[in-house]
Amino acid sequence: MKKAAKIFMVSLIVFLMASSPIFSCYAVIAGKKATADGSVLFAHSELNSGKRFLNFRVVPRIKNKSGAILKLRYGGTYPDIKESYSFIWAENFSSRGSDIYINEWGVACASDGTHTKESSREELIKRGDIKDGGIGYLLRRQVARRAKTSREGVIIASELIKQFGMNFMGVTLVIADPNEAWILSITGGQHWVAQRVPDDEVVILSNVNLIEEVYLKDTANFLASPDLIEYAVKRGWYNPKSGKPFNYKDAYDKHGKGWFETKYGCDARQWRGQCLVTGKDIPLPVKGNLPFSVKANRKLTVQDMRDILSDHLEGTRFDKTHGYEKGSPHDLLRSSDGVICSAQNQEAAVFQLRSWLPPEVGCIYWRTTAASCSSVLTPWYLGITETPASYYKQYSLKKNLTVDFHFNPPEGTFDYDPKKAFWVFNALENLVDLDYKKNIKKVRAIWKDYEAKEYAMQAAVEETALKLLKKDKALGRRFLTLYSSSLALKAIEKAEKLVKELRAAFYGS
Repeated sequence: MKKAAKIFMVSLIVFLMASSPIFSCYAVIAGKKATADGSVLFAHSELNSGKRFLNFRVVPRIKNKSGAILKLRYGGTYPDIKESYSFIWAENFSSRGSDIYINEWGVACASDGTHTKESSREELIKRGDIKDGGIGYLLRRQVARRAKTSREGVIIASELIKQFGMNFMGVTLVIADPNEAWILSITGGQHWVAQRVPDDEVVILSNVNLIEEVYLKDTANFLASPDLIEYAVKRGWYNPKSGKPFNYKDAYDKHGKGWFETKYGCDARQWRGQCLVTGKDIPLPVKGNLPFSVKANRKLTVQDMRDILSDHLEGTRFDKTHGYEKGSPHDLLRSSDGVICSAQNQEAAVFQLRSWLPPEVGCIYWRTTAASCSSVLTPWYLGITETPASYYKQYSLKKNLTVDFHFNPPEGTFDYDPKKAFWVFNALENLVDLDYKKNIKKVRAIWKDYEAKEYAMQAAVEETALKLLKKDKALGRRFLTLYSSSLALKAIEKAEKLVKELRAAFYGS
């Protein structure tokens, strides 16, 4: 019976992860005056279908030889920098737009696919808007390798877009640091616009273009490609004689055709996120566009951000589970319905970025493995020097950093491996889904207690780390590494225990 159950579990995991294509990443970004502790908070859920495995590792500073060349995916090359900054890297093998980064200065970067009206890649190549194969996958990494601030990250990205052109027909990057965050929206080719997140407001990003009216003279809050407006006029997307100010979303966005958008005039998950942040049920249908950012009805915390990423429309008229009575929200709800947490979620991250502390302590990559609701958030301080072997496959770092390796990983990369955190937490998630109403109550109680203890220990741990860093930086970083790793490894042990208990309860011992 145990053997049969194990085979069933593996098959179930593979089935759920390889179902219909998913284009559903999600982000919540809160300015420093909108948070309880004055940090910039940036939360991001990575959702993808197909066979997956996430590597989570630390990449140290790397010095390059004089004349070193960086190779892009489609053949383009350019001179590499003398020395790249270190970064923590969540790599989603074979996916072109799903890696997440935070570098040694606390510059965090992730992306959401967004639809635009732009032409095909082939047409952009013919027009010369994509050169030398273009850039796409490596754009976020170059921000991590080179930027000391989020604004500098936008500028670095814009220079690469100008040189090569963007391969994706639409993508939005979130680039955040301990002082501010920027939303960078890019079309295919060489056109882009960036808007600063207001310090006292919150942005919800759900695979839709957010930036509306663009004020190019206000360079403190807007940056853009030089011919952003002229190009829209040329393509017939904006008429300056209309008397209306230029609106990027209206000009460049390709509106979705989901049932919610068709009926209510807005993206379901953007609407739901803004409802959760403001504490108000935004009236439907929406007239015009939902706003770029909103004011929260409270000062947001790390816990608030993870709660938003765990939402399944509970208590709303759109909850098809009826309080989980009809089954798991992961089975009955889709992103098009407005659900934020789904079975395709490989990671939920919350970056807590604090400017008044050294980045080694002040910047934390809080992270779950698998769906946020059934997993646990653990802290990874920026000062860590490594992650435990159970969180990544120990490939050669030099090879691992190449584009070819990312898109063509070794055979067995996606195979089930019970020794890896990715598979332990995915197994737990799928067992919870078998009887969601009963199992989520048990699992959430355990993780809620675990996270509460993490939050309670935070001040004391950071006080100790600061003293050690001041006395001996290497020792301080070793302390942070051991602390972060110990919490993550203990979480795996608890997850493994829960897997055994839930499996026994469902299938028998």
